Amino acid sequence: MAVVPNSQQCDVLVIGAGAAGLMCALTAGQRGRKVAVLDHANKVGKKILMSGGGRCNFTNLYTLPSNFLSANPHFCKSALSRYSPYDFVDLVEQHQVPYHEKKLGQLFCDNKSRDILDLLLAECDAAGVEVRPLCHIERISRSDDGYVLRTSQGRWSAESLVIATGGLSIPKMGATGFGYEVACQFGLSVLDTRAGLVPFTLGPGMLSEFDGLSGTSADSEIWHEQDSFREHMLFTHRGLSGPAVLQISSYWTQGDHVTINLLPGCEVFDTLKKARRDRPNSTLQAVLSEWFTRKLADRLVTLWCDDLQSVTIGQQSDVNLRRIEDVLTRWTLKPNGTEGYRTAEVTLGGVDTDQVSSKTFQCNEVPGLYFIGEVLDVTGHLGGYNFQWAWASGRAAGQVV
Repeated sequence: MAVVPNSQQCDVLVIGAGAAGLMCALTAGQRGRKVAVLDHANKVGKKILMSGGGRCNFTNLYTLPSNFLSANPHFCKSALSRYSPYDFVDLVEQHQVPYHEKKLGQLFCDNKSRDILDLLLAECDAAGVEVRPLCHIERISRSDDGYVLRTSQGRWSAESLVIATGGLSIPKMGATGFGYEVACQFGLSVLDTRAGLVPFTLGPGMLSEFDGLSGTSADSEIWHEQDSFREHMLFTHRGLSGPAVLQISSYWTQGDHVTINLLPGCEVFDTLKKARRDRPNSTLQAVLSEWFTRKLADRLVTLWCDDLQSVTIGQQSDVNLRRIEDVLTRWTLKPNGTEGYRTAEVTLGGVDTDQVSSKTFQCNEVPGLYFIGEVLDVTGHLGGYNFQWAWASGRAAGQVV
């Protein structure tokens, strides 16, 4: 390609030094490509560092295409099939990073998230990749020879430009809509975005009903239409959180109801009948305290079964026991909203995948321009899936840029 005067030249420019961007860069560098990664933040990999409570849930052994939401559910299949969780685990083990499986195939660092970021940066360094933080992109232009970027650190030119800037989630970490703006600049459509894997907020009335329960959790199964997740739910001072809530939030839209089973996997009616037979003098609260904390049990009875408090479990009729079962296993509510991008782990929607090759991640109509990771309309479930998408999409693009 022609050299742009007074510019720093390379083969590949990657914008975004997160999981996908660094994986793409190191892969391309290993092929002998001259690569630079530009990031506007003062430190690279901030979301990696804060993920998994500081221990980075870096993949999920059971990753399947069905763990991802997209307008085109088939788009993610190619990349995921070509770079599996075990491929990334091999890299982790090569760097002797200790890790463990927490649950449901979720792999975490034994020590800290920094181990994963250090691994990626070490691979980049070995491949000759230049990583530039505090580099603000001021303008992007395209010519027949490639791309020219005007930045706060001077002009850069390259044959290939990779957008790995992520979504809008957690703006305090530096998240912006920059990637969507680039897509629009080059004529790509961007599907509507919204916060995903995010806590629900409740209205003032319902919040007052559960006042004082912040920090209390319970095993639960939460439904929205045909989708459901079973994990813990957490009461907060704003509403509801916890893994089950975060999972279902990606399927929920404003105005919808969700249904919560607070005793999943339990034959509630039969268990209550047994308590009636074996412990007839126990209060309803005492019986429910075997399933919930005493504070939560007291509140549920007060809210939903207040008229049944005055008699023991031995005096409850079958009709009452069925009623108790129903309210505990079919709690239907309408969230007031979500906490939004401020606390959301991911962004739903993004660059329309119909305009991007699922094999190379190059734009179909814009040669040399690539989009990878969360900026695309591909969003994983909670539990390491979004990192696996970053590794797989970054690897796929890095092999061809």
